[in-house]
Amino acid sequence: MAGMGPPPKPADQRRRRNATVAMTSLPASGRVGPPPEWPLGSDIVTQARLQVAREQLVEAEDQAQVGKATRLRERVAVLEHVVAIQAEAECALWVELWGTPQAVAWEWLRWIREVAQYVRHKVLAENGDLDHAREARQQADRLGLTPLALLRLRWEIVEDAVSPTSGRAGGGSVTPIDSRRARLLG
Repeated sequence: MAGMGPPPKPADQRRRRNATVAMTSLPASGRVGPPPEWPLGSDIVTQARLQVAREQLVEAEDQAQVGKATRLRERVAVLEHVVAIQAEAECALWVELWGTPQAVAWEWLRWIREVAQYVRHKVLAENGDLDHAREARQQADRLGLTPLALLRLRWEIVEDAVSPTSGRAGGGSVTPIDSRRARLLG
């Protein structure tokens, strides 16, 4: 992109170590624990489109409009498929996203509804809706789901510290985002 320039050098290769804004470290193992409760209701727009398409199909069949009825049958079938799989797909993506490293920051920033809106747009995009695909792409950028977005948000994914007592990653160590939260709250 124009005006972005090259990515910053790693901290140990910089001449002036105080010249940049600090990066927020996110654990590579991701967020631990169950995802937040789904904050959105059902997708009433898709359900309303299905209802209207069904009504138009009945009208076309009553008026013996064969070509129009055929197109509407196809539209009804597609919308029925979307409605049937949408809730399940949203749930699966929701759980997957809340296990990512970025989810640590989302939780801290309380971006629960924003992530839910991204999930809704992403699922509809994967079902072929180009308008939702454009919106999902923009939201993915804002949520730090692309490498460039991570850089813009000043987030970096780092390997978890290995606990000397358990020998496992994330053995109770405080991440920079936790210490920053403690400073803000305490």
